[in-house]
Amino acid sequence: MIVTDDDDLAAVCRSLRNQGRDGMAWLAHQRLGFNYRMSEINAALGVAQIGRLDEILENRRRVAHEYMTRLMDCKYLVLPTLSEKDVMSWFVFVVRLSDLFSGDARDTIMKQLRAEGIGCNNYFPPIHLQPYMKEKFGFRGGEFPVCEYVSQRTLALPFFSQMTKHQVDRVCTTLTQVLERTLTTKSSRF
Repeated sequence: MIVTDDDDLAAVCRSLRNQGRDGMAWLAHQRLGFNYRMSEINAALGVAQIGRLDEILENRRRVAHEYMTRLMDCKYLVLPTLSEKDVMSWFVFVVRLSDLFSGDARDTIMKQLRAEGIGCNNYFPPIHLQPYMKEKFGFRGGEFPVCEYVSQRTLALPFFSQMTKHQVDRVCTTLTQVLERTLTTKSSRF
């Protein structure tokens, strides 16, 4: 526990415990930080969840499999690649837009999905372009072009262990329609 009457020090301490983030900018890290956010209630829930771990992981694999099956023929996306030996815990399901799309297209696609009631987000900004890394080490855009190229095209789809086949179908149908509309709409071409 840290006790201080210095508001600036208190803000830095809160940021350090939250992976270096300041405020609500969830994916912006202002400094190198740590993950010290667990509360007692979270610990108690975690202990209870351990007894259900196999069920939770199986449900997450099921949802990921639904996405993979539903999207595997979509020429507009690059799906996660797994070998037969790979075992994933699937805490998020991320797809990448194909090379048919520019980096700017992803944000337009996210807005359209959200307008259709489909939650989504970019995932994950390059580490070297995080505010802390830029300030501390002087990184700038263009130094890792492959990383930046991929990052500009990643899209995290809705994902939770109780997601139904119907919900996955709705996400996939809407996503496919938005992708096709983005490529065919002359004013939206990228």
